[in-house]
Amino acid sequence: MVRTMKTGPLWHIAVETSDEAEEALQQLLSEAFQTPATACADLERGVVTVSLFLEKRRHPSAPQRSAIKALLQRAQAAGLAVGSGRISIRSMRPENWAESWKRHFKPMEFGPRLVVQPGWSRRKPRPGQTVVILDPGLSFGTGQHPTTGFCLREVAAAARRGGPVSMLDVGCGSGILAIAAARLGCHPVAGFDFDPDAVRVARANGARNGVRVRWRQADVRRLPLRPVLQYDLVCANLMFDLLIAARHRIAAQVRPGGRLVLAGILDRQFPEVRAAYEALGWRLVSSRREKEWRSGAFVRRAARI
Repeated sequence: MVRTMKTGPLWHIAVETSDEAEEALQQLLSEAFQTPATACADLERGVVTVSLFLEKRRHPSAPQRSAIKALLQRAQAAGLAVGSGRISIRSMRPENWAESWKRHFKPMEFGPRLVVQPGWSRRKPRPGQTVVILDPGLSFGTGQHPTTGFCLREVAAAARRGGPVSMLDVGCGSGILAIAAARLGCHPVAGFDFDPDAVRVARANGARNGVRVRWRQADVRRLPLRPVLQYDLVCANLMFDLLIAARHRIAAQVRPGGRLVLAGILDRQFPEVRAAYEALGWRLVSSRREKEWRSGAFVRRAARI
């Protein structure tokens, strides 16, 4: 795991929600409790459970429930359907926490070349496949979310096109996109996040996979408009409002002829994001809708002569 668990009480806080609110609630909980939250979908029931684990001696009850209810209200105010919003808090032994994730997190393929799997998996890659090891639980971003999956497929496709490909992971979370890019041969690769905990987790995940990635803490809203270094592929898997507000700065990081991947967008929000980037001279070349989410890849429109 990214972090060694203590032997004392471990509290599992879980919130039932919808596909639509999953990513937003995951981010809100991570920020509120200063602990990475994770999500697991129950396809049969159509329910997503967002979870986090706290190491506390006493039961984290009333204040935490009030804080979570306030976060659910924030998500609803933003127009998200939060589902049942049922909250559960229970104690777990560290070994039970690990076993619960083993039941839910299985190896995943993204295109013919890329496999993301947990460290406990004994699955052997097929010839030509590259493996990224990433354990869930206390890190965010394992490839299970549709928006992350779209980005991973774009990373794999960019690496497959041949030639040296540089890559920037904007809002790196667990670091999965940058790690996958580096494992597939992209160079140089960089990733940053506003959350220092995310950077710490990404750095640990990168070391586990033996990749060279430049990790740093940074604010997307303060990226340079005229950067010294630009990238062939830039992936920005962020919340809708950030993609809009920082569009000039995000787009400036892409090298001429490069590709910009935007994700973390609800389907109903995608037309506004597309219009905002098209106004800057970008053209949508690939898009995918999955559940309530839509992601897209853009290239700069050719200048008129």
